Amino acid sequence: MKHLIISAITLLLVHFSSFGQDLSPYIKVGESSNSIQEVSDKVIQTLKDNSFTVLGAYNPSNKSTLKVIAFTRNDLKNTVIKVKDRGALGAVMKIGLVAKGDKIIISYTNPDYLLRAYLPTTYNTYKSQFEKFSSDLKITLSSLGDEFKPFGGSVQADKLGNYHYKIMMPYFTDPIELAEFSSFKEGLNMITNNLKANKGNTKEVFRLVYEKEEVAVFGVGLQSKENGESYFLPKIGEDHVAALPYEIILQGKEATMLHGKYRIALHWPELTMGTFMKIMSTPGDIEDALEALCKQSDI
Repeated sequence: MKHLIISAITLLLVHFSSFGQDLSPYIKVGESSNSIQEVSDKVIQTLKDNSFTVLGAYNPSNKSTLKVIAFTRNDLKNTVIKVKDRGALGAVMKIGLVAKGDKIIISYTNPDYLLRAYLPTTYNTYKSQFEKFSSDLKITLSSLGDEFKPFGGSVQADKLGNYHYKIMMPYFTDPIELAEFSSFKEGLNMITNNLKANKGNTKEVFRLVYEKEEVAVFGVGLQSKENGESYFLPKIGEDHVAALPYEIILQGKEATMLHGKYRIALHWPELTMGTFMKIMSTPGDIEDALEALCKQSDI
């Protein structure tokens, strides 16, 4: 009986510690004295050697001191697509590289953080699969560093599914509709062609297409010097570079994006209102750029 009581108390403590746990959007792997290209090559090869799929890479703000590598794995990709309300956004994780002095800082998006936010009502259904993905990713990246320190602010785990920055600010469930097409194929072709043409100073970083489910996620680099990454990233923090690129998700005939006031806040949860005000135009600028990719190009 005594052992049963102790076991029950232990389970309760584990449950409540998890319930109130703070999670951060990023995890620092470590630092390297190699060049950013050498580190990037090693990251990509390490991911490939451990059954992860690299979807694309680029230099945010067109800066050689910043690099992002987008990747997924079949189990994650095939699980999140079961969630109809934009679950595919959770399929793509990113590794960020930032050159500081003679060191390259290596970090990645925390799957436990993002998946709780992007699958607000179904995370617990697939929790064991997501925890295995997160654990395997950590083991894979351990050859690149041994710090694994969370950073970038924090949000209580149980609040991520209903996250918003401040009162009256948008939630995950308040996406912006960019366009409605006559078919999934039309939408896929139009966005593809506009990205190939670099319409609106954009760049395709990655795409993930589920043909059967008629879902596609595009990672879009925002290359305008006036109002793209070069404008807003230095103001809110380049250490969070793994937040990029921004996404368009096409589901059936409809293309949407996460509201900038939600997505930026989610990836920079420690932003003060004063700093947020410095990029007041950015959510609208991003919407304009992504909306342009969903329209017929002018002839």
